Amino acid sequence: MTLDRREGPYGEVVLRRRGASPGVLEIIENGCFLMDTSDGRSERRLVDAALAALPAGLAAPEVLIGGLGVGFSLVRAAEEARWGRITVVEREPAVVEWHRAGPLAEISAAALADPRVRIVQADLVRHIRTTGERYAALCLDIDNGPGWTVTDDNGSLYSPSGLRACRERLLPGGVLAVWSAQPSAEFEKALRNAGFDGVTTEEISVARGVPDVVHLGVLAA
Repeated sequence: MTLDRREGPYGEVVLRRRGASPGVLEIIENGCFLMDTSDGRSERRLVDAALAALPAGLAAPEVLIGGLGVGFSLVRAAEEARWGRITVVEREPAVVEWHRAGPLAEISAAALADPRVRIVQADLVRHIRTTGERYAALCLDIDNGPGWTVTDDNGSLYSPSGLRACRERLLPGGVLAVWSAQPSAEFEKALRNAGFDGVTTEEISVARGVPDVVHLGVLAA
C-alpha cells in the first residue's frame, strides 16, 4: 500500500507499507528500491564496524551518517554512548518528514530527540565536497552500492575525486564505511588507491537473499 508519494528535488520518492499494519515500510526512489524495515542488521553493522575500527580510547568520536533511509543506522548510533555528535545528511525532504511526523517516527523518534543528533537536509555528495567539518567516521548508505547508484550524480562519490573528498572530511585515524548490496573488488582497489589503509569488506547475512556488505577504509593516524 502506498502511504505517500512525493516529487522531490531528485525525482519521485515513495513510502509503501507491505502487509497488514505495522507491516514492512519501504522507500522507493525513481522506481528503485532503496531499503525497508524488514531486517536492518547490515545498516546497524555499518555504524558498529566503523566504531570498532577507530583507535582505541578515542573520546566522543563524531560520525556523519550519509542517508537517513528508514533510520536503522541513526538509531544504532544513538544507542551507543561512545559516539559524540551524530550528523545525518539526507537530501530528500519527504524522508525527513516521514521520520519527524510520519510512519517512520515509530523507528527513529527517540534517536531524533537525542541532543547529539542533528539532521542536515542536503545532497551528501555536495556536502562532502563543500563542508569544512571533519569527522572520526563517515558511514555512507545512499545507494545500493558503488556500482549501483540511485542517481547518476551519486557515482562521483566513489570516484577518485570523491574518495579524496571523503579523506579530507576525516580526522587522522578516521574511518570510511560504505554500505553495499554486493562486494566490489574494484571499489576495494579504489579505496587503496585513494590512500586508505586497512581496507576490508565485511559480509553481513540478512534474512533476504545474498549477504549485504560493508566496505571499510582507515586513514593512518
